[in-house]
Amino acid sequence: KAVVSTQSTGVPDNIVLKCLTDRLSMMDCATKGWVLRGYPKSRNQAEALAEAGYSPNRVYFLDCPSDTIVERLSLRRTDPVTGDQFHLIYNPPPTLEMKRRLKTNPRDSEPAIDEDIVSFDTCLEDLVDFYSTSQSVNGDQDPHTVFETLESLLVKPLPKQTLKSVI
Repeated sequence: KAVVSTQSTGVPDNIVLKCLTDRLSMMDCATKGWVLRGYPKSRNQAEALAEAGYSPNRVYFLDCPSDTIVERLSLRRTDPVTGDQFHLIYNPPPTLEMKRRLKTNPRDSEPAIDEDIVSFDTCLEDLVDFYSTSQSVNGDQDPHTVFETLESLLVKPLPKQTLKSVI
């Protein structure tokens, strides 16, 4: 499956939508499916995606307290030499030398994270309303447990839809 991430880029919605629809129209997405992480961020984006002919068959929202989100994001680090990513608690670097050279992305500062949380909370109700069959997943668990929960939901077959004739 294709995985597309749309972090806070400041790119206009119409350009992001064009890039997404170009990618989602490719054969691998049409045959194997696709996963979007972090998009749509607003009801307008969700409506535009649907109008472009792309409606996800499953939508999950991670339910997680703000302090857990801040801990998970603010402790992420990248090794500028190898490009490897680490988390100071859940996936620490293997050596002290590597730990010393780790860098933090400016997006992972607490003020930036707090701003993203406020933005997400502002749009959440509209997105849940738009995606009426969405499910909430407990994100306040060990990251591996959250991953396994999402993975089990994604591999579970969708219920078969029955066609009703209209007379």
